[in-house]
Amino acid sequence: MSTTLRLVGRIVEEATPESFIFVTSKEEHPPKFEYVAVKSRERVSGRLEEVYVLAQVVGVVSRSSAFTSRLDLETLERVYSAGIDDSNILCMARTLGFLANEDGRKAVLMPRRALFPGNPVYLAPDELVREFFSYSPDEGLHIGSLVSRPSIPVYLSLNGFRRHVAVIAQTGAGKSYTVGVMLEELLRLGGTAIVIDPHADYVFLSRTRDMRRHEFSDRILIFRNPNSTGRYSPEQLDNVHELVFKFSELDGDEVAEIAGIPEGWANVRSAIREAVKALREEKKAGYTVRDLLEKLERMSRTLDERKKREAASRAYAHLRGLAKFTVFGDRTTPVKDEILRPGHVSILDLSGLNDASQDYIVSRVLEEVFALRSTGQFPSPVFVVIEEAHRFVPSKAAKRKTMSAQIINTIAAEGRKFGVFLILVTQRPSKIDADTLSQCNSQIILRITNPLDQRAVAESSERLGEELMKDLPGLNVGEAIIVGELTRIPVIVKVRERVTREGGADIDLVEELRKTREELGLATPRAPPPPSGSFSEV
Repeated sequence: MSTTLRLVGRIVEEATPESFIFVTSKEEHPPKFEYVAVKSRERVSGRLEEVYVLAQVVGVVSRSSAFTSRLDLETLERVYSAGIDDSNILCMARTLGFLANEDGRKAVLMPRRALFPGNPVYLAPDELVREFFSYSPDEGLHIGSLVSRPSIPVYLSLNGFRRHVAVIAQTGAGKSYTVGVMLEELLRLGGTAIVIDPHADYVFLSRTRDMRRHEFSDRILIFRNPNSTGRYSPEQLDNVHELVFKFSELDGDEVAEIAGIPEGWANVRSAIREAVKALREEKKAGYTVRDLLEKLERMSRTLDERKKREAASRAYAHLRGLAKFTVFGDRTTPVKDEILRPGHVSILDLSGLNDASQDYIVSRVLEEVFALRSTGQFPSPVFVVIEEAHRFVPSKAAKRKTMSAQIINTIAAEGRKFGVFLILVTQRPSKIDADTLSQCNSQIILRITNPLDQRAVAESSERLGEELMKDLPGLNVGEAIIVGELTRIPVIVKVRERVTREGGADIDLVEELRKTREELGLATPRAPPPPSGSFSEV
């Protein structure tokens, strides 16, 4: 290491390969989250070598024997007036590892040998810290910079996405903004992505923050149903395509599945299959939900056997709910070649559709995406971003079944074998299926204060230590803890600014009300006069 090292402290008391405490100076002690380095002799490729172990400050404590709680205020004032200052600054540090070359690749290894009390602790130089978070431009996604070192960029390993990713944060902490940064980077690298977008958070990805088009604009496609009463009109968006499905392409069992009819209702399912078969023979050009309902109603009156009439009647009663599905049209938007295109990001804008319609679309599209990749019909790996993931794959405690849960769980368990990679996004990790969440080997976690959600995150992540868990409530907007295979070591980052416009940002109420006043010709509001009397009189 060519940089001159700056001494900031010395190890004291008990030290382990995993953590140590060091005494530092009162004036220039390293703050929490700062990086320090200590020397150690570790075995590398079969021989002992001197290495620099990187560690992170996880706590700062000041202690004094003079200023003690056993003294009263008057005595403490006399101690202070006497100029006594015996403050001692202690920093707790967690070791992160040292760099070594394994099979020609840079790897982070954990120390195995003792760190000794009295040994010097140095402020980690930028060049050492940068090595831990750098990847070549073709295998790293620039996500932001270190919270403690804004000048040092942090990259996510592209190969880290192979084991799925969860992006978790409470509302307003910046999770959708962070995913937008990831999508920008995937576009730069030629990635193919499908984005499930229930609230139109990503529909302006083809525009810069000042609404100009950019070099990747033509590779961003928006798909929405004609019946959607979405957040934005099609005229406000670029590259909008129709997202519909032809009802007559469903077989009887698929219709029953959509309607939530259990497999054990054999007679009811049989009636639906019989009605579908008859309609296919009668209507060469296809049929609608209304046609199927009319056929079942007629069967409930005309069939010879009473059991079959009753089954048709029950099927009719259960299928009436299909009228709520607004996704059916006279054609099916093909997933292959239209929705799924190499190097493109396709956003399924589901805003304005009811829950059942959204669930059906997600199930239908993801099943075909998985089939196309597992059979080799689509050449490129696919990243599947699912916003509001807890709505599509709910926890078992919710006692709510969705059509899309099965295919999402299949992708979580088997997708990496076929090149389909999940990015689950949620503000309620406690309400998402625990097995699915645990399949995400990497987590990008922004601010979380809800204890139930904190516990769900802790249970799903093997790499999120107790110290990092304690930091979750204290994160600022746009700051994230990243653990797992996306990075060589756990890291706290400040997410970089997006190039593209955010669709789901909160509105500026001050600005919106100012515009309303201007449109109505209202005067600029003045501060109200101070109240007369006292509040006790109210």
